[in-house]
Amino acid sequence: MKQIFELPERPDMAHERSWRERGFARVAGVDEAGRGPLAGPVHVAAVVLPDGFEHADLHDSKQLSEAARERIFEELTGRADVAWSLVVVEVLEVDRINVLQAARVGMRRAVLALQPVPEVVLVDGLEVPDFPFRQEALVKGDARSLSIAAASVIAKVSRDRYMRELAKEFPEYGFERHKGYGTAAHLAALQEHGPCVHHRISFSPVAQLTFSFDAA
Repeated sequence: MKQIFELPERPDMAHERSWRERGFARVAGVDEAGRGPLAGPVHVAAVVLPDGFEHADLHDSKQLSEAARERIFEELTGRADVAWSLVVVEVLEVDRINVLQAARVGMRRAVLALQPVPEVVLVDGLEVPDFPFRQEALVKGDARSLSIAAASVIAKVSRDRYMRELAKEFPEYGFERHKGYGTAAHLAALQEHGPCVHHRISFSPVAQLTFSFDAA
């Protein structure tokens, strides 16, 4: 039987508050950006928001404009009472262990990078196996928890900035526009120029081109 989740109108602190009421004072949210693209690393952020945190505009990063994400990123990272960490799982590791495992590895590293480490972690999506912390998995968590939403914004903005910088080195791919996702323009650029060192050769559209070059 398929589970149906009632999503709040906006993410809130209900899950964080529930854990704190049970005696777990330090509750983190963790989320990633970049699982789907054909190029670039996976960025993972972990965030601990202060008790009673409110924000009128913070939401799942996918629901926000680029300008809103950038503004909220600066607000979050500029606050002394917001603890956050960011880790980057590079393309070579993504190809070596697969992107799902890379996201999970990144989540572990991001949470461990928080100082002090949290007592509970709210994870976007499904539970992470062998996670070193007590966790609560929230499907569509970036639309339900402000801590996860904050992590999603930090991860997304950080990765988008990275891809814009990458575009300066490899302008032929248009990374500044599609951020590495498999758009028609990106696939056309791959056909014309072949993959670069920042493409994920374990992803089938890139792998097919790699094999054809290897055979030539």
